[in-house]
Amino acid sequence: MSRVLGLDHGDKRIGAALSDPTEMLASPLSILDASRGGGLEEIGRLCREKDVKKIVVGLPLNMNGTVGPQAEKVRNFVRQIQAALPDIPVETWDERLSSRAGERVLLEAGASRKRRREVLDKMAAQIMLQNYLDAHGPQEGL
Repeated sequence: MSRVLGLDHGDKRIGAALSDPTEMLASPLSILDASRGGGLEEIGRLCREKDVKKIVVGLPLNMNGTVGPQAEKVRNFVRQIQAALPDIPVETWDERLSSRAGERVLLEAGASRKRRREVLDKMAAQIMLQNYLDAHGPQEGL
């Protein structure tokens, strides 16, 4: 069964999360280096290894819903993914506050500053992907 890959794009790192085959649960997966070719090779490898059928990229809209500079960077990143992986559909999903929600969870768990820095990006990707999965419900074929 195929899965959905969630990506939280940042200037230095890309958080990655993966759905289960039923597309009901998202789990943190890894942190990719955004500086090395935008992480496109690693994303392609993950898609092949994990049987990814769709990629969802968090779109960091401004709080008023407008598109700012960071959202434009993400839109450019989406175009790069689409060019590199034309057989896999790519969608964006509003990710406002997913990083803050992840940080709040880590703070409540007592994670050190160093640990929070190590896992925040993939946790933000997990939260964003879980929100996407919850909004879209289980996919057909279950």
